[in-house]
Amino acid sequence: MTDRDLAALVLSAERRWMGNWLEGPTLEGEPVRRGQPAPDLELTSEDGSRTTLSSHWAERPALVMLWRHLGCGCGIERIEHLQDEKDDYDAVGLEPVVVAPGEIERVLAYKERYKLPVTVLADPEYTTHKAFGLSHWSKEQVLYDAPEEYCTLSEEVGKSFQEERRAQGRPLVDDPWMQSGEFLVGTDGIVKVAYLYNYCADYPDPRIFITAARLASS
Repeated sequence: MTDRDLAALVLSAERRWMGNWLEGPTLEGEPVRRGQPAPDLELTSEDGSRTTLSSHWAERPALVMLWRHLGCGCGIERIEHLQDEKDDYDAVGLEPVVVAPGEIERVLAYKERYKLPVTVLADPEYTTHKAFGLSHWSKEQVLYDAPEEYCTLSEEVGKSFQEERRAQGRPLVDDPWMQSGEFLVGTDGIVKVAYLYNYCADYPDPRIFITAARLASS
């Protein structure tokens, strides 16, 4: 794929972001809870082939990490945390896998740019997020630290927001309202920990997953 082709994908994703921005938060879900079976979906892997989520927890526990969108600053911070946590996860036999909303070309460019240290799967339609029952955050949960006028969700504000982030090299793409979540799934396909973010930077304590992985493997 050429740089021009990739830029066209990003532009299309920016348009989707604007449409979702203007519509506001609408999606309501019923999250999968601890003790319930994890949804198993077929997604696009890094080599372009189709793979199932369950293949990642078939032999050892997996941490299924559902990313908000590829222009989110909190995602970059989560990568930094993950870089620090990865060795501890490896030590207890836990396989983190990121499900990222975007075409595989955008997802791979994101992984390379920010040095995401784990496997990524592409899910441009947020089908995994919806299957796990994630919802849209409210305006308060997304815009709690933004200027008051952002809560109008006007096109003018949205365009200004996009221009600002585009200038920073982090275009706002896809769905600004989608909730993030992380689910630890055992080899039996049962969710051991369901961690739902209450806001963008609501990162989990890795010790929760380390302990759960150890117990799931015992």
